[in-house]
Amino acid sequence: MDHGNGHFQSHYIPNTTGEQAGMLASLGLSSIEELFADIPAEHRNPSLRLPAPMAELEIQRELGGLAGRNRPLGSGPSFLGAGSYHHFIPAIVKALVTRGEFITAYTPYQAEASQGTLQVIYEFQTLICNLYGMEVANAGMYDGATSLAEAALMACRVTRRERVAALDTVSPAYRSVIEAYCRPQQIEVATVRSEDIGVGGESNLSDTACLVSQYPNFYGGIEDLGRLVETAHSAGGLSVVSCDPIAAGMFRPPGDYGADIVTGEGQPLGIPPSYGGPYVGLFATKQEYIRQMPSRLSGRTVDRNGQTGYVLTLQTREQHIRRERATSNICTNEALYALASTIYLAALGKSGLRQVAELCYHKSQYAASRIAALPGYSVAGYPGNGAGSFFREFVAQCPAPPAEINRRLMERNILGGLDVSDRYPNGMLLCVTEMNTRNEIEQLADVLGAI
Repeated sequence: MDHGNGHFQSHYIPNTTGEQAGMLASLGLSSIEELFADIPAEHRNPSLRLPAPMAELEIQRELGGLAGRNRPLGSGPSFLGAGSYHHFIPAIVKALVTRGEFITAYTPYQAEASQGTLQVIYEFQTLICNLYGMEVANAGMYDGATSLAEAALMACRVTRRERVAALDTVSPAYRSVIEAYCRPQQIEVATVRSEDIGVGGESNLSDTACLVSQYPNFYGGIEDLGRLVETAHSAGGLSVVSCDPIAAGMFRPPGDYGADIVTGEGQPLGIPPSYGGPYVGLFATKQEYIRQMPSRLSGRTVDRNGQTGYVLTLQTREQHIRRERATSNICTNEALYALASTIYLAALGKSGLRQVAELCYHKSQYAASRIAALPGYSVAGYPGNGAGSFFREFVAQCPAPPAEINRRLMERNILGGLDVSDRYPNGMLLCVTEMNTRNEIEQLADVLGAI
């Protein structure tokens, strides 16, 4: 372990004692302790208190016991969504995505050795363009929240403005991520009320780079996307939309309304909830803004022999170009889950995706009608004589706090909804997908009615 000027302290520290001394000398320090002197002494060397080692069989039992305390989605009815959804995943998705050729593949820096990966990315981009009605899509982002935040930054670059307006019906978590991305760049993020848009609200959008909306919105509502796009454009800004990909299977896509940048969370497309990640972010835009698009782009061409080949045609990441000219510091495109979404969309096809969307729509409408008829309950935006303007999710206003309602539901092994009482008094955001049977919906209504 001798390295000429000292010894390695362990197998896991790659510099010798002599090299460490040289680095400390260049900093004007005499010891490592001086390097960490600004850290309060009580926090400098915390005790890890690691448990005693266990045999492999023992640790398997220990971890199995911990896992048994979880409440898996498949163990009973679930009506929880709010950004992470329980959808059916065809067996072909896992069977293909876990093949060695895909699961061990790395970033396709060498096109000649990465044709399979590049073709997958190209097909993924094509499917997302078709789904959202847009002209160009990238190879994927981290997740729905970060892709929306990157879209807001992109709008600022395109318009050369430093103010972003986000509707109050956009996911609170997404708005929080937008603010986190914008704050270091001194970009103002304003929250505007959805009902103010188009009613003299254009003045509130002056000097605004973009109007950020969600389609359907966080509460499941279907807003007038055409009005939102028109309002953004009339103020000289861009329309940035976070669109649910399942909803795009039956509703007009944002591109048809003239949206400039469309993002989304790819989790519903063949990816399990997985405690909240990892997921894959969707990102599409108009051709004219392609140079400002983050992440990377896979293109199709022909080689000198006339055979089809795939290449990376655009890489505006700081890993590839000068940092000051980069559109993003994103370090991955979540290619494996982009593949999962590609397989899912290809397996279902256009009609299959529409069927999933219609099942979500009709089942959620039925659940809302049952709950709205219960004494003490109401459903936000649900009229008494027709379907509500929402998709898959809706807000039920309850006669008791949602925490109490959820506790009573869990006693019957029913996973309830998200507490949204900050916006709706005693409001619970409930989600119904194709995975929920009519019997489960009836169980939910019966338990709610008994409270």
